[in-house]
Amino acid sequence: MKKDFYLTRYALIIKRLESSPATYSQLEDYLLNSFEFQDAEIKSYSIRTLQRDIREISDLFNLSIHNKKKGDNRYYIESRPIMEVDEYNQKLLESFQVSNALNLHPDFSDFIFFESRKPTGVEHFYDLFFAIRNKRVVSFEHYNYKNKLMTSRKVHPLALKESKDRWYLIAIDTKDKALKSFGLDRINYLDVADNQFREKYKYNFREHFKNAFGVMNLTEQKPQNIVLKCSRHQGEYIKSFPLHQSQKETKETPEEIYFEFFLHPTYDFMQEILSYGKEVTVLEPKGLVDDIRNHLQESLNRYLES
Repeated sequence: MKKDFYLTRYALIIKRLESSPATYSQLEDYLLNSFEFQDAEIKSYSIRTLQRDIREISDLFNLSIHNKKKGDNRYYIESRPIMEVDEYNQKLLESFQVSNALNLHPDFSDFIFFESRKPTGVEHFYDLFFAIRNKRVVSFEHYNYKNKLMTSRKVHPLALKESKDRWYLIAIDTKDKALKSFGLDRINYLDVADNQFREKYKYNFREHFKNAFGVMNLTEQKPQNIVLKCSRHQGEYIKSFPLHQSQKETKETPEEIYFEFFLHPTYDFMQEILSYGKEVTVLEPKGLVDDIRNHLQESLNRYLES
């Protein structure tokens, strides 16, 4: 069996067992009849390979697969990691599925087309990851789009956060001891110092960002219940690709779908809602309704003045 095909096997095994338990024969039949196996012209899958794959799936994705139920020789996923870790593993698995497909087929550029906008700042990712793990002080120049100024920063790096295809460094600014976010695409002249910082910060970033949308300063607002009314057309898209982990569908009519969220009503979230235009209306809270109404009125005034 091809050595570079293992990630595809892992993805297919997980996909099959997530639907229901399966015997080795059922798994073998599922794999050999998959488009991936057929495309790679793989004709066999041994139980020895399955057992090795199960061990490696456990190590890589923290998924425990067993077939030890009494009188039952079916394999099943015994346990899954907590939700936050599971989300990470799902993204990792999806990345592997895509990269493996591209590696198997060099002619992918004839059929697969990526977003033309390329992320910037990712060249700093590993250096910052190293600094976070090893508690190294970091210095850099950071550009502010609002005031168009480049400022020198020295920080204690604590985490990296993704938001809308951009990466941000979450760090303590040594100048004022405040927790801040810095866009990696706006960082220049990055330097990771040899010395470590001794301060011990007790931030729980899973909780910190639990009710967040984006990376705006969350200390300024408390999370609130937010109610949206969506057109049926847009609501179906939001159902299939939730805006936030707290999303709940609360009501449905032939014309509309209603959703409820519990999160910080930040500027990032308002911008997301505005991007849907007339297809989405905020019903609650009043403060967010007023902010969106004022924003739309100011936009309309600009067009009337031009």
